[in-house]
Amino acid sequence: QVQLVESGGGLVQPGGSLRLSCAASEFTEDFFVMGWFRQVPGKEREGEREGISCINVRDGATYYTDSVKGRFTISRDNANHTVFLQMNNLKPEDTAKYFCAVIPSGVVQGRCVPHWVGYWGQGTQVTVAS
Repeated sequence: QVQLVESGGGLVQPGGSLRLSCAASEFTEDFFVMGWFRQVPGKEREGEREGISCINVRDGATYYTDSVKGRFTISRDNANHTVFLQMNNLKPEDTAKYFCAVIPSGVVQGRCVPHWVGYWGQGTQVTVAS
């Protein structure tokens, strides 16, 4: 059973930055795409999580949802089975619980949605407030 452990969440003021990390216990043949999803109060089902950024860990192809383009950057460290999400210029509307996920797909485009997720982490809370 693959384990995903997120870290790096917390409370930050608007305009601030956070860096989330997701450490996987291993990379298997399923580990083509990893990504970050977020969940806001009132949308508690896995299917309601928003895919905000995904990366193909093999070729580095990335996807970002429009609301985070230019502010968030996803990256990976394959040697350490870790994916990162650098979040800059954070806004109150970025407040959510952020989940790391593994998507067993060979492509990123069109796959950064909950339907394609094979494994979820436990999540880390990000709160953006003054």
